[in-house]
Amino acid sequence: MIRCTVTIERWAMREVFATSRDAITHIPVILVTLHGHHGHVGRGEAAGVDYAGETPESMQAQVLAVAPLLHAQITPHELQAVLPAGGARNALDCALWDLRAKETGIPVSVTVGLAPLRPVRTVLTLGLADEVDTRRKARDARAYPELKIKLDADRHLDVVKIVREEHPTARLVVDANQAWDRALLDRLEPPMRDLGVELIEQPVPHGQDESLDGYRGLIPLAADESCVDRNSYPHLTGLYQSVNIKLDKCGGLTEALAMMHAAHAHGFKLMVGNMCGTSLAMAPAFLIAQRCTHIDLDGPLLQVLDRDHPIVFDNGMMSVPDGALWG
Repeated sequence: MIRCTVTIERWAMREVFATSRDAITHIPVILVTLHGHHGHVGRGEAAGVDYAGETPESMQAQVLAVAPLLHAQITPHELQAVLPAGGARNALDCALWDLRAKETGIPVSVTVGLAPLRPVRTVLTLGLADEVDTRRKARDARAYPELKIKLDADRHLDVVKIVREEHPTARLVVDANQAWDRALLDRLEPPMRDLGVELIEQPVPHGQDESLDGYRGLIPLAADESCVDRNSYPHLTGLYQSVNIKLDKCGGLTEALAMMHAAHAHGFKLMVGNMCGTSLAMAPAFLIAQRCTHIDLDGPLLQVLDRDHPIVFDNGMMSVPDGALWG
């Protein structure tokens, strides 16, 4: 058997982080630690999917419920049938990948055919704020070439204009987090195109994706909340041009890799995202980032502290994660 422990942690944000859904000062996560037979240890972290009702306590209970099934030879693919997609399976799946890498001495990137890894550049996300704070955040982010701007149904074009004024050269992605409808999207797309917005993420609510049929805007759309795992792809084809893979949504690196390989057949470009968290949560997603057009793995940049052996960020450029951290 593999011994499994699950702890709940709370990591402080640098400042209040607001989206169209909520505003947070701390990000709660679970840390799954797997202890193998020969003293090797694997770790995985998950923040879960809060808008789907997941909490640290519910994820902890899910992992502990299946812990007796973790036999010494269990594989990440076997976990797919043990837990549903979500944060619990993500933390457990990533911990198992890490454990196997520590036991064999073979990095996960080699095992899955993504070596050698290269540094990648993440966006820096600007949460919703008033005009004064938005200007300050945009000015403070001038060293970052790529920004992602959180918007809602009332604060949208004005926010993008402010950011563009303060950071004229930034590449811009905007994220409505399901707050718009088709009419608002059609109204906002032309002026946002003029402001240089390159991607609009999840403009309409999950379940209303069909309203995007016939969209003629030139800014491509990315599915986030509407894209859980590979099963989501047929319903999104023709409505979105990109999909945002998040390990917390799809349930770990195993499914994320499958999503990565299946996306091309459905005509999707790839984005990788995060639900906040430390470098331990970003490290497995870094593998998916190797194949992505847009990368959003800035969780540690939004927090006060990070774990030991953290990923090094240099104005958004992410170094290859240290094997002492994960994988």
